[in-house]
Amino acid sequence: MEQQEVKRFFDRCAPAWDAETVRNDAVIAAILDNAGIRAGIDVLDVACGTGVLFSDYLKRGVASLTAIDLSPEMVRIARQKYPQVRVLCGDAEQTAFDRCFDAVVIYNAFPHFPAPARLIEHLAQWVKAGGRLTVAHGMSREKLLRHHSDSASRVSIDLLEAHELAKLFAPWFDVDVIISDDRMYQVVGVRK
Repeated sequence: MEQQEVKRFFDRCAPAWDAETVRNDAVIAAILDNAGIRAGIDVLDVACGTGVLFSDYLKRGVASLTAIDLSPEMVRIARQKYPQVRVLCGDAEQTAFDRCFDAVVIYNAFPHFPAPARLIEHLAQWVKAGGRLTVAHGMSREKLLRHHSDSASRVSIDLLEAHELAKLFAPWFDVDVIISDDRMYQVVGVRK
């Protein structure tokens, strides 16, 4: 998977992204609860797309919300919808952020990073001690694999089994949430 191809794919998808997004508010609430999203914390949303979760973070009263996405079109739409949110356009695997965060969330995007271990290692340095890193999807692993088998197959890798992902977290995080069922997929770790 080539990064430029991922960028072009999501740029093409951006105009229809919000209209095609399927939300399950109960699943999103559970994901954010497990991620420790609450009032007063600093959040980084990785591969934020058009800002699908921004309203959820803001309703919970986070102190600050920074987001990043590789796709300039996704970023343009997110900035237009939420001018109060700091949205960066760039590669989350290489960006040097100007602060550390209490919570870093990768929602519905993890398979679009070709080097999962490298991404986790890089993001670990931007999570405060005691902060949380979350990888989550609002559908099961099996549904996601089927979903990506079509047009997204060229811009995604297979989502790791939850216990395999937890092993990648282990050098930097104590994993305290592992969920892989028919409704959702989530792995959360607390920074050591």
